[in-house]
Amino acid sequence: MTGVQADLSVVFIGDNRLDGAAAASLDEADRLDAFGADVAATLAWAVGAGAARGHRRSLAEDWAFLAAVASRDVGAARILEPHLDALDILDQASRDGDDVDLASIQADSESSWGVFAAEGAGTRLEARENGSGWMLTGTKPWCSLAQHLTHALVTAWVGDERRLFAVALQAPEVTPHPGPWHARGLQQVVSAPVDFHTAPAVPVGEPGWYLRRPGFAAGGIGVAACWWGGALPLREALVQAAQGDGADQLSRVHLGRVDAALWTARLALRSASHPTEGLATASHPGALAARVRTIVAGAVETALAESARALGPLPLVADEAHARRVADLGTYLRQHHGERDLARIGADVAEGRGAW
Repeated sequence: MTGVQADLSVVFIGDNRLDGAAAASLDEADRLDAFGADVAATLAWAVGAGAARGHRRSLAEDWAFLAAVASRDVGAARILEPHLDALDILDQASRDGDDVDLASIQADSESSWGVFAAEGAGTRLEARENGSGWMLTGTKPWCSLAQHLTHALVTAWVGDERRLFAVALQAPEVTPHPGPWHARGLQQVVSAPVDFHTAPAVPVGEPGWYLRRPGFAAGGIGVAACWWGGALPLREALVQAAQGDGADQLSRVHLGRVDAALWTARLALRSASHPTEGLATASHPGALAARVRTIVAGAVETALAESARALGPLPLVADEAHARRVADLGTYLRQHHGERDLARIGADVAEGRGAW
């Protein structure tokens, strides 16, 4: 993307630079040893970044911040994004008039959060209310960093509907699994099942609120902003290759393809973040979010494929940061479901939910 600095210290999605709190958080990240690789240190940084950013932010600022973190380290963005998403969910619940009793599960401004909403065959997490409150029983799959986090927002079944609950993960009634996790990308971000044995929990919103809330689509695009930011250094590596001695037309073809793809992805993010024409006023925000995620995922896939062809095997075996970025992005991108997500877009359009 034309105009992105070589050090990627500034990432633009909208028209404005990141505010002072976000810039200060990025400066702190640049001073951290093993940023993204050291889970405890990165989580502590994420908690501080979440506390510093405040509540009045634009989508463009949020997504640019996530992208800027991912440009530094994809693993760090994977750690940060769900924590910020959880804070946004809790803030939205408060604005909707839901007084969530976080003190009852010992959650405060120092808590680190995950969001566990996946379902899996053969597993089911159920919530029941007894005389002393709500209790969670069962197994939740794909719980990222559950062994490290203090708290999580978890979807559980109440009859035939899913409802969101806040729960303390360090409680004796909660048992995170250490695996299986044989990933080569995002090795440090273990995503494994968690068993809940009548664990005390606090409801967040009414049944179905989590999926219906306006911020659900924005959270999905936030993940895409991480993918996009994580791919920007691949473009920069192609710029350097195209400027090097002996660079030929092919090096410029690879760069051109990646530049055009990532530029298109930026335009999609920018359009969705527009305060009057984007996600905030969309009649069907889920359809818009699906389009943006698909465009961004395609652009990042292009960046991975073209950089592999252009740069060859050397950086994959001799450049630790590049090799880790490629592996991390490959794993992170699997949160996009490819043709299944395209089918959902097609269904939205066919059923009248995808007007331009």
